[in-house]
Amino acid sequence: MNRFHRLLLSVSGGALLSLPWLGFPGWVLFVAFIPLLYLENFFFKYKEGFPPVSLWGHVFLAALIWNVLASWWMTKVSLAGVGSAMIFNAFLMSLVWWAAHSIRRKLSSPLGYISLVVFIISLEYLQFKWDIEWPCLQLGSVLANTVKIIQWYEFTGTFGGSLWILLLNLFLFQLLRNIQLKCPLKKTITSSTVLLVLLIVPSTISFRMYSSYQENENPINIVIVQPNVDPYNEKFDMEAETQKLDDFLRLAAEVTNDCTDFIVGPETLFEHQKLWNEATLDSNTFLNHLQSFLQQYENTEMMFGVSSYKVYDNEEDITYTAQQNNGVTYDRFNTAMLFNKAGEVQIYHKSKLVAGVEKVPFQKYFSFLKNNYIDLGGASGSLGSQNETSNLVAEKAVIAPVICFESVFGDYVTDNVKKGADVIFVITNDGWWKNSRGYKQHLLFSQLRAVETRRSIARSANTGTSCFINQRGDVLQATNWWQEAAIAGSVNKNEALTFYVEHGDFIARTSVFISVLMVLLVFVRRFA
Repeated sequence: MNRFHRLLLSVSGGALLSLPWLGFPGWVLFVAFIPLLYLENFFFKYKEGFPPVSLWGHVFLAALIWNVLASWWMTKVSLAGVGSAMIFNAFLMSLVWWAAHSIRRKLSSPLGYISLVVFIISLEYLQFKWDIEWPCLQLGSVLANTVKIIQWYEFTGTFGGSLWILLLNLFLFQLLRNIQLKCPLKKTITSSTVLLVLLIVPSTISFRMYSSYQENENPINIVIVQPNVDPYNEKFDMEAETQKLDDFLRLAAEVTNDCTDFIVGPETLFEHQKLWNEATLDSNTFLNHLQSFLQQYENTEMMFGVSSYKVYDNEEDITYTAQQNNGVTYDRFNTAMLFNKAGEVQIYHKSKLVAGVEKVPFQKYFSFLKNNYIDLGGASGSLGSQNETSNLVAEKAVIAPVICFESVFGDYVTDNVKKGADVIFVITNDGWWKNSRGYKQHLLFSQLRAVETRRSIARSANTGTSCFINQRGDVLQATNWWQEAAIAGSVNKNEALTFYVEHGDFIARTSVFISVLMVLLVFVRRFA
């Protein structure tokens, strides 16, 4: 295999991996790793002539192509920040392959392939947990565009999908190698049988789960409003905010009636931050207008997002994200509010913040970063946040409030469900991604959360896709891109806990444990 052929495998591998993020079916990933596995096997076969690092460069190229093609739309917010994240993530992905390849060289092929699987899943898990999260390229997540084959995610979560994809690629590669090497027929038949069982059994189980799943009839009636405000040309003066209030109420009034239990508006519906001091909400002019609107209806409550702030009078209350201006110390928040006709307000502060846009990574541990922050396309400095999830408790439902990026984190949303949430409201502003794959990919995560938790979802986007999602992950009454809209529908509540809700990302945690054992085994063998 000459250099041209190796580069061709790298490029084709990166392109294949990116296809599901570009709108192709998720099952393309069942074969997407084959070019990289051929590359890895070549460098293993000719290990005397190539050092382990030779594989690293080829996989880095493939991973960079994958990152760019799958996530290019994020650069609309910050070219420098997102571009740097793509390069760094490609480096981590290639490092994982280099480590597994090195283990295969030092120990054995089976241990090398086991290492590859657990290392990839462990890296995915890290991307959900550390301070510069980049979880949008998780393998198991993209299968949401074919929800009929992933109903078993209620047991495994998305990491079950990642494991499935990796195993299918490995067994398919082994089958192709057996055919190529003209192995005995028995060995080829065995490989074929294992591959077919691995492909057909989970798919069949999922189709049966999908067709037989029945929601308990426990409906609540919801109105979802999509205001369609352009975040790139938005104004934040009083006149502009008042116009947004009028437009929101106009749209809501078109479909709200006495049977409506909730009206749901998008993330940061109101952004004139000086108006949303959390200590003075009882005299907030906008809330007074909203309260007057709700008086027309029987028992309707309202949830929407605002940019709020909280002033700290006591030094012991000040957080590491707090900022100072004219002698006033305060935190800014991306906030979800639940509001009723009696004027009672419940607040949730977004906890999973976007690195470089809503938070300074590692600022909690390295305070000097606060004063040496490079603006990567968002506000300078970190927003405040909650330390853990909390629900909004209404008369008709216990709501898991999920703000934008938080919908990506399955294990995080399960905390809301374990705390009693029987329905999920996702509020987002997908206008930042313009008319790209961004808002379509973002919708997939809400579908995943519905399957994993078996909770119905009401999703309000400023623009993009506002919709209802049932407990099987089906999207209902989806709105169009860049159009004002208000839709009315009902979803069923659910109080049952799935296996995944109770046990979380156990596949990822197990992979981390095995990864540590593999690394320790290498050290033991080296120094024994």
